[in-house]
Amino acid sequence: MSNHLFDAIRDATANREAMLIDVPGDRRWTYRDMLDETAKLAAALVELGVTPGDRVAAQVEKSAQAVMLYLACLRAGAVYLPLNTAYTLAELDYFIGDAEPRLVVVSPDAARNVAVIAARRSTSMETLDRQGGGTLMQRASAAGRAFADVPRGPDDLAAILYTSGTTGRSKGAMLSHDNLLSNAVTLRDIWRFTAKDRLIHALPIFHTHGLFVATNVVLLSGASMFFLPAFDAEEILRLLPQATTFMGVPTFYVRLLQHEGLTREAAANMRLFISGSAPLLAETHRRFRERTGHAILERYGMTETNMNTSNPYEGERVAGTVGFPLPGVELRITDPETGELLEQGEVGMIEVRGPNVFKGYWRMPEKTKAEFREDGFFITGDLGRIDEAGYVHIVGRGKDLVISGGYNVYPKEVETEIDRVPGVVESAVIGVPHPDFGEGVTAIVVVRPEAAVDERTLLGSLKDRLARYKQPKRVLFVDELPRNTMGKVQKNVLRERYLSLYEDT
Repeated sequence: MSNHLFDAIRDATANREAMLIDVPGDRRWTYRDMLDETAKLAAALVELGVTPGDRVAAQVEKSAQAVMLYLACLRAGAVYLPLNTAYTLAELDYFIGDAEPRLVVVSPDAARNVAVIAARRSTSMETLDRQGGGTLMQRASAAGRAFADVPRGPDDLAAILYTSGTTGRSKGAMLSHDNLLSNAVTLRDIWRFTAKDRLIHALPIFHTHGLFVATNVVLLSGASMFFLPAFDAEEILRLLPQATTFMGVPTFYVRLLQHEGLTREAAANMRLFISGSAPLLAETHRRFRERTGHAILERYGMTETNMNTSNPYEGERVAGTVGFPLPGVELRITDPETGELLEQGEVGMIEVRGPNVFKGYWRMPEKTKAEFREDGFFITGDLGRIDEAGYVHIVGRGKDLVISGGYNVYPKEVETEIDRVPGVVESAVIGVPHPDFGEGVTAIVVVRPEAAVDERTLLGSLKDRLARYKQPKRVLFVDELPRNTMGKVQKNVLRERYLSLYEDT
């Protein structure tokens, strides 16, 4: 039995000396370096007691070594659990308690506080810093380069990614080896990636976009990537003449358009710009095309499904749409209440089925059952329609999801923390169009008449309870929240009321 995903990665390039990762100003990694380093790391994981199926959680800064850790987990048969570096200790405690990882890897700066959680949860802990140092790499340096990969089949778990819920706590989406492999191979083929490509990688790697789309597509095409620690417009523009492809969230494109160095000449060597993780404004699409001559390719995916659709590589990339279902992916629009199939052009619930769709939520069988139809279609919670040409349009989110800067923010989680603040009666959190972040997290709050609660104090109380990207951009105070006859807060009324809140931001 083979190791389903890593064997495909190993076989994707015939030239082991070809460059895989170029960290500007630091080190270049070849494919041979990757094989050697991941073997040593996999051996270190086994030495630490990691067995097939064990979870390995990582809350670390972006580095080439962090990618090696992900690949080493595949080779060791472990289940990789990347965690957002913005998560607070309270949030981290929940994830460790729920996933019960055998090992948690954190930055040295966080080690002292996380050690308390790890000890309470009976979890081992190692460190990895942004330069690739730390106790885990020290262990790996003593290991040999030979490692017998643990056999893993298509349905064995490769990763768990947590996605927040509209009610209750975060859910762990279980992704198999074939979920990741099938999707990456499909994207490689439809986006025409080859060993000649060089991707500018400025995305985080605790997220589907940066880890499973960008990194896996590069690995499975034998390509290479400039590996940036974070988005930096100056650095990206400097690298454009040496690169061929770029993947980003809409915020990246908005900020690039603000730079005078973005020109047709600067982008002349590029063949593809891809956007995802949040809706791209048609105006951004238009302006980028005017400035560079390139039409951004927008696609649609989820943590639970990887990528579902894409605008065409050849053919019209229609602004405001996410293109067509990927090969092998079935997509339909249904009535949100009855589940009945709707006619073309009608707005309803987007449902998908295919090898990319996850295996379910970690230790949540009832939740998993509720999110799937009997015929295997996954209910995405996104509302959309398919036009007469077959392009898919995302028109809303049935679960009130807010996407800010490419990150998912679920209102219920933020509301729960706001409602804990003394003096707060109730709150409603919505997404409002924002010129930089796509949507700005906005809290509408009712407080007791005598309460000394203002925007500054409320935001201060959330600082250590919520990751920064979940914290409201603005807090607005009202006497009461609008409700329908059943007493449900009408968030659509609030979104309309504050539609122009950030226009001058």
